[in-house]
Amino acid sequence: MSHPYLCPNCKTNRTRFNILEQQPVSVKLDPATGGLVHQYSEEERLDPFHLPYNGSSRLVQCAACGVTGEEEMFIKRAQSKPL
Repeated sequence: MSHPYLCPNCKTNRTRFNILEQQPVSVKLDPATGGLVHQYSEEERLDPFHLPYNGSSRLVQCAACGVTGEEEMFIKRAQSKPL
């Protein structure tokens, strides 16, 4: 968070944001009930057909308009419109 942000949606907010730290949890659900069958630990190998999460570990939400996106999107918008 050492870079300035600018909301790419409302284009005015530079100060109020929510930082969303993502903590993915790999699970296997029962297809009929949706109940939890198995929760994988970080050390445990996933099933062959279960891909590991490879998304962003941090998202940013504009606290003025509510748009949520990748942190890089907010940084790039601020760089393109410096103060």
